[in-house]
Amino acid sequence: MAIFSHAWRLFACLGVGLLSIPAAADTPGEFDFYVLSLSWSPTYCKQEGNNASPHQCDVRDPFRFIVHGLWPQYERGYPASCQGVRQRIDRQIAVDMEDIMPSHGLVFHQWRKHGTCSGLEPEDYFDLTRAAYEKINIPGAFETLDKRGKASPETVEKAFRLANPGLKPDGMAVTCSRGEFEEIRICLTKDLEFRACEGVDRSGCRQDSMSVPPPRSR
Repeated sequence: MAIFSHAWRLFACLGVGLLSIPAAADTPGEFDFYVLSLSWSPTYCKQEGNNASPHQCDVRDPFRFIVHGLWPQYERGYPASCQGVRQRIDRQIAVDMEDIMPSHGLVFHQWRKHGTCSGLEPEDYFDLTRAAYEKINIPGAFETLDKRGKASPETVEKAFRLANPGLKPDGMAVTCSRGEFEEIRICLTKDLEFRACEGVDRSGCRQDSMSVPPPRSR
């Protein structure tokens, strides 16, 4: 106890609180699983309006689900913006991802914040992102939706479970924004197998019903 009191007084004299001591930096490649976040593009385009990415929203064939990101996760929390890894990536990577990540700014941001913590080279990280996206079967209702609808988070989760055998209720979360369906987040092992993730599951939308905007028509 005396030693602890002495240490506390020392920190106080130095003007440093114990809680202000920085945590150890996140280490690239050291994490527990991935979250694949798929955004419902019509919600983004509607809510952002004139501020939305024109490459995503002002297109002849509107996007439906796009990849928001593939995020390394801890069982609690997640690493972010890992250091000791190159931050800038070749623009050609963003060009190659346009069909599932139509905003170049999104691609660059996802690499800096999440990809740098994957332990992978940029090309390999985005190849894995594409493989994760291609693993998921999108429920048919979302492929054909052409007018505004309503759904509960549970209904959306059920549709994804039925379309993806092995995907469990505690292995995903539906998010909402301003009363509208925003994203579905699916938990995957490093080998892209479905897995449980209680922390992610608990973070889902709490509303009984969400509006589901249709793709924007030109």
